[in-house]
Amino acid sequence: MGPLRTCLGCRQRAPRDSLLRVVARGDRVVADAAARLPGRGAWVHPSLGCIENAVRRKALGRALRTTVTDTSDLKEQAERLMDK
Repeated sequence: MGPLRTCLGCRQRAPRDSLLRVVARGDRVVADAAARLPGRGAWVHPSLGCIENAVRRKALGRALRTTVTDTSDLKEQAERLMDK
């Protein structure tokens, strides 16, 4: 078992491998599937429920220390991961 991270949506601790790293790019939140993009990152389960909870609770903006207005890329990435 690798390092544990906390999902911003459901607040459950899970192995890093099962979570999706997200980073802020301007006012957008983008998925960082390879976990290599520079900048402050946050972790969320790749499910629409957890992503929507994180957005509703404004947890993404707090964790990334920025104002988040666009999460469309993040939701699309989660849908692609769930289809696999």
